Amino acid sequence: MARSALVVGVSGIAGNTLARHLLRGGWQVSGLARHPSRDMEGLHPIAADLLDPDSLRAALGTLRPSHVFITTWLRQSTEAENIRVNGAMVRNLLDVFKPGELEHVALVTGLKHYLGPFESYGKGHLPATPFREEQPRLDVENFYYAQEDALFAAAARDGFGWSVHRPHTIIGYAVGNAMNMGVTLAAYATLCRETERPFVFPGSAMQWNGLTDMTDAHQLARHLEWASTTPAARNQALNIVNGDVFRWSWMWHRLAGWFGLEPAPFPAETTPLEAQLADAEPIWAEIAARHHLIEPNLARLASAWHTDADLGRPIECVTDMSKSRRLGFLDYQATDDAFFDLFTRLREARVIP
Repeated sequence: MARSALVVGVSGIAGNTLARHLLRGGWQVSGLARHPSRDMEGLHPIAADLLDPDSLRAALGTLRPSHVFITTWLRQSTEAENIRVNGAMVRNLLDVFKPGELEHVALVTGLKHYLGPFESYGKGHLPATPFREEQPRLDVENFYYAQEDALFAAAARDGFGWSVHRPHTIIGYAVGNAMNMGVTLAAYATLCRETERPFVFPGSAMQWNGLTDMTDAHQLARHLEWASTTPAARNQALNIVNGDVFRWSWMWHRLAGWFGLEPAPFPAETTPLEAQLADAEPIWAEIAARHHLIEPNLARLASAWHTDADLGRPIECVTDMSKSRRLGFLDYQATDDAFFDLFTRLREARVIP
């Protein structure tokens, strides 16, 4: 029998890529979101609110997948609210199912497990890099920990296997996503080219000069399927990155070259994207009209705040993948190629000219 999956957060970068990957592999796939994708052939879309248990039960009805993949979260104004809301989302979802119905539940979190939540991001006492799964939790409140604890409690109650996946910044296709560096940088490079502005790296000297890594959405999708179907990966927390490391001083030149730009020298003072794009909304609307692009609203493409947070970090961020390698996951993705593949898809979809 074909495996059946419920992808929660199917409209986002991770969930959309995962659903397409599983469908290609012969899975039966349902996709849940407040506004799920309806243009994916073979997907059973489910519109539901994870914070409304009654409507969630009604929307899922008699659906009984073998595997559940949780790839979504909702940002709140404080970490206390992040914990309350995102913990409840996981609990409400898993409470729909009865003991013995699920084989495996996979939860996607990220490096904020090691770096801390938004209110204390990259501050205080942090673990040494490269980040490893056995490092203890930080002594701070963190909604990722609340999500994990809700998953662990449900697994102990209902008897399913679990996996927690910790990607670095994800490169992938989505429009209207709150955390989307790849599309943000594509829009920024387009603005620089169309207006002859300098293509200035918006981050810190540490990120410019230090080592880092990233996670392609396709690499994450392969990792999710592998962990959910591999006995050795059952009940494991697992880092997932592309497998290469780079310095932004090198990558920035690579990205500039794809757009036909000459990268600006590293600036004497940090110039965040939020400041650089403060006047860009009407400029993007004019570019979109001139090139017949599908999205004239820059705010739906560029998440400058999130890109600034990632590129402005004052510490080196390198992620250890040894645990997954030892367990048998050997896939690799060059990060510059991941960016180039995304930019090509954005151009083909007329998101950028």
